[in-house]
Amino acid sequence: MDPSRAFIKDAKRVVVKVGTAVVTRSDGKLALGRLGALCEQVKELMLVGIEVILVTSGAVGVGRQKLRHQRLMNSSFVDLAKPQVELDGKPCAAVGQSGLMALYDSLFSQLDVASSQLLVTDNDFRDPDFRLQLSETVNSLLELRVVPVFNENDAISTRRAPYKDATGIFWDNDSLAALLALELKADLLILLSDVEGLYTGPPSEPKSQLIHTYLKEKHDDMVTFGEKSRVGRGGMTAKVYAAWNAASAGIPVVITSGCTPEGLQRVMHGDHIGTLFHKDAHLWVDMKETGARDMAVSARDASRHLQSLSSEERKQILLTVAEALVANEARIKTENEADVEAAQLSGIAKSLIGRLTIKPGKIASLANSLRVLAEMKEPIGAVSKRTEVAEGLILEKTTCPLGVVLVIFESRPDALVQIASLAIRSGNGILLKGGKEATRSNAILHKVITDALPKSVGPALIGLVTSREEIPDLLKLDDVIDLVIPRGSNKLVSDIKAATKIPVLGHADGVCHVFVDKAADIGKAKHIVVDSKTDYPAACNAMETLLVHEHLVATGGLESLVFALESAGVTLYGGARAVQLLKLPKATSFHVEYSALACTLEVVKDVGAAIDHIHKHGSAHTDCIVTEDMDVAERFLRDVDSAAVFHNASTRFSDGARFGLGAEVGISTGRIHARGPVGVEGLLTTRWLLWGHGQVVDGDRGVSYTHRNLPLDGEEAAPASGSGANRTHTLSNGNKTTTIMEPTMSNGALSTKGVSINGTVTSANNRA
Repeated sequence: MDPSRAFIKDAKRVVVKVGTAVVTRSDGKLALGRLGALCEQVKELMLVGIEVILVTSGAVGVGRQKLRHQRLMNSSFVDLAKPQVELDGKPCAAVGQSGLMALYDSLFSQLDVASSQLLVTDNDFRDPDFRLQLSETVNSLLELRVVPVFNENDAISTRRAPYKDATGIFWDNDSLAALLALELKADLLILLSDVEGLYTGPPSEPKSQLIHTYLKEKHDDMVTFGEKSRVGRGGMTAKVYAAWNAASAGIPVVITSGCTPEGLQRVMHGDHIGTLFHKDAHLWVDMKETGARDMAVSARDASRHLQSLSSEERKQILLTVAEALVANEARIKTENEADVEAAQLSGIAKSLIGRLTIKPGKIASLANSLRVLAEMKEPIGAVSKRTEVAEGLILEKTTCPLGVVLVIFESRPDALVQIASLAIRSGNGILLKGGKEATRSNAILHKVITDALPKSVGPALIGLVTSREEIPDLLKLDDVIDLVIPRGSNKLVSDIKAATKIPVLGHADGVCHVFVDKAADIGKAKHIVVDSKTDYPAACNAMETLLVHEHLVATGGLESLVFALESAGVTLYGGARAVQLLKLPKATSFHVEYSALACTLEVVKDVGAAIDHIHKHGSAHTDCIVTEDMDVAERFLRDVDSAAVFHNASTRFSDGARFGLGAEVGISTGRIHARGPVGVEGLLTTRWLLWGHGQVVDGDRGVSYTHRNLPLDGEEAAPASGSGANRTHTLSNGNKTTTIMEPTMSNGALSTKGVSINGTVTSANNRA
């Protein structure tokens, strides 16, 4: 339960207000599915002893739909040709109220729940006797397990203003719900809308952020409202006003969506959803709390400061972070042990606890990987292509950081260090969301790393997202965040892709295969197979399926492989042929990531069948063949369409550090931007730098395009075609200087002309 929602566990009486936009669809018709789901949720709350009081809107909308239909049926063509006057709300309310209530009654009846209708007006509450009788009636209904359904009696209400009234009692169903929560001594008021909660601006605007906890002092001037509800009277403005009034009087309020499944249950479970209004919110919410957009923008700004540093300065940052990790090893282990203990008490799977645990020597290993990363060739500003566009006009294609990357990763604290170090080396800002099981480990690692960053860069370079409820806000920031890398389950990756316009890079599963061919060296195969499975069973590059050539059944090779795995403690599950041959328990599926000492075994006809099996059941992560037949090996490596394909080597080598990338931010099984282990290069993109002398296009008049490839740093200049002489171009770009020879003619003799870059010109005349 979120700490700010801890009070909800004691809530016994709840007022739920259902907005018109929840009751009706976008075409104005009743949303029967939503209302049915809502009634089911109310019953579920009643079953656990919670008293629910409903306040519903929608009568005017229902009545208007009925009256429009009736007017259409009773109108002549002449009548229909005339301008149609909008129907008055009071007749609509009178007609629609009975239909709306009949619907509630019918839906609740299907659930064996009784409901009752209570219509009130603003003037009713002037009478103290009415208020007393109201409380007694509602209490009696709740004791009888009847759901009271309130609605303002719009048909006879004397209220004039659409939002407020001089009486100051209530002015719509939102404020009625707030008033009833006070009168009936409710513990919580839930206002259901068609959006997730209160945003800083209209929810459709990309820059709008969901406010999880409302602070009047902070948000009053920040929030801007768009148009009110498409069908109701008040919209979000009325909800905020009512919610603040109720919260100020001591009734906590949550504004959330009534269009999502189990919304009421999630609120009552204390999930961090919707917008909370609470009189004590200032005690647990920092006035300077950083929102999703602010965090992303700050990371971008910090990344630009990082990029402005020299290569040596960026290198030194990594070395400083490495030393800080070693110096704080005891603190890190203490926090990690607390996470592991909590995970064990909660019954988390052993494989996940294995990922969570920082084992002895891990901090030293991480620190060493940072030192290796620091010594790598400078990745930023590397020139991959240099072209002479026209004489004296030089174009360079250079590497540069992506910008801001959001990484959502599993319960592996060491991943935070690897990802943060890659961000520093590549000049990117990074936002990190780790698994909740590693909350304390991630927090201390984040603090150690950000404390080691120089003030010129600042800790905002590496943002730590502490709640999964912040993720939807971040996924909307396609104008600030440049890439999302989810590292987790297939469902996580799918959900992220469906929820954002930001490019997503990653892999959903690590269903890796080892195929042992008939020409395999069995001794070598046993070592590879056992290592691929047992070196780190929870890793995404661990073998999950072993494929064995059918020829090895008769030769004893299959039996030898099975014995080696079982001796190493591996539980085997079989495919159809393996079950028959070895009497193994049948595998539930070939697409299983066990993440434990277990794997699937199947016997296949040949290398072609193995390739087909991998393509059908694999995840395009890492697949291996063990064979001494080079023709078969080459076919396997050529035809298997995976991010990494190995010959005679453990699948566990599929790792950024082992590939020499220093570390990895993840492994991509996609085909765009980066594939396989993603290190520094996968966090870079390119940009073009054009060096000129004041050249203009002017309709391409007087411009002679040469589009000649020029050598990169350290390469020799290629002689120009048609001449054996050269001219010298000296390119000075920061610390880089490149000399290029190209032939020119001056008064019948070859000469060299200087090319200026960054104001540096080198000229010489050399007679041939």
